[in-house]
Amino acid sequence: MFTDIAKSKDWKKITPISKGWSSDKKYLIETTEGELQLLRITDIEAYEAKKKEYEIITKYSQLGINMSMPIEFGTCDEGKNLYMLLSWIEGRDLEEVLPKLPEQEQYKLGRQAGTILRKIHSIPLDPADIPITTKREKKLTQLGRYEASDVRISGDEAAIAYVKENIDSIWNKTPVYMHGDFHPGNLIYMKDGSIGVIDFNRWEVGDPYEEFYKLESFGTEISVPYCIGQIDSYFNDDVPKDFWKANAVYVAQASLFSIKWAEKFGQAEIDGMVRRARASFKNYDNFNLSVPKWYSGMNP
Repeated sequence: MFTDIAKSKDWKKITPISKGWSSDKKYLIETTEGELQLLRITDIEAYEAKKKEYEIITKYSQLGINMSMPIEFGTCDEGKNLYMLLSWIEGRDLEEVLPKLPEQEQYKLGRQAGTILRKIHSIPLDPADIPITTKREKKLTQLGRYEASDVRISGDEAAIAYVKENIDSIWNKTPVYMHGDFHPGNLIYMKDGSIGVIDFNRWEVGDPYEEFYKLESFGTEISVPYCIGQIDSYFNDDVPKDFWKANAVYVAQASLFSIKWAEKFGQAEIDGMVRRARASFKNYDNFNLSVPKWYSGMNP
């Protein structure tokens, strides 16, 4: 698979990576000079999408943030596959480190992440990348799939109603280039205490506010101070009211559709998403609140 990658002659060790949800095959590469790199392998049918992803990563690489830097992109395995070679971010997964740190340090790392995210959103948009439509219809369609499913949970009516009644609150901001999956699971805690960003394969152009709902799903259960810090820093300590309403719509919709999405991964994943949905219902008082209790300081 790798022999027609020119740089492979300098590779000493290739270790498969199983972590993550991506359909890409991932490998940790160690070169003969001791340098670590990340290799992603994808089917050739994804050529245009992966070529675009590499171009976007190249845009991000010019921001001056710690991230998986682009090295090379091309075809391999006699044209059957694509490869993307990136630099390796050395450190530990932030989601593993956060719970072990003092809350003040967790908050500081959240602020660091918020600053990084604001930089990502600052890249000038290529007009050709701006979507013709918003995601409002897609979000409602996904919600409908959940409503018609066998995994629907009791007590979901308030969340469903909140999404439908407030769907116009999303996609009101100027679209930006998004990371697409920005949460502690895709951030690396480096030796010097700074944060590195990985896994840009879910990048998209869209509503900057959509970048935050995964704090509810994958952030608060790890570190509430981190989540507060990310929001505070991104908005320069002046969070606009329209953010909270839009974010609550994203949270309500994702809390429910994620249960349907998890169906293909088995009961354990469904149960995990149900648990997260229940936590969201509690944090938002069945969506009578737009600012979650964990941010406002109220007892959940």
